[in-house]
Amino acid sequence: QVQLVESGGGLVQAGGSLRPSCAASGGTFRRNFMGWFRQAPGKEREFVAAISGSGANTYYADSVKGRFTISRDNAKNTVYLQMNSLKPEDTAVYFCAATVSVRVPNNAYDYDYWGQGTQVTVSS
Repeated sequence: QVQLVESGGGLVQAGGSLRPSCAASGGTFRRNFMGWFRQAPGKEREFVAAISGSGANTYYADSVKGRFTISRDNAKNTVYLQMNSLKPEDTAVYFCAATVSVRVPNNAYDYDYWGQGTQVTVSS
């Protein structure tokens, strides 16, 4: 069983930056494929970014490519999402997710474990 706890969300002005993190416990972290998803009020959960167990492969939604960077520190069992040039439309609850086997990195149904989420609010 894997437990995930997100932190680092907050309120920021448009153009600013945030770096949420997700701490994992249980299981073998380096074997877990990790993803970030987000859900805005009244909208479906959407893929943001994902990273392979070694960190060698990363994946991004087109809407965040060039602005967000996903990374991981396997020694600390933590995955990060560096968010730069934030826009009001990035406002959402951001969820961390984990799976030991993924077929489609941007498919939420491929992930087995989820955190409780951290709120990110970008003001205009």
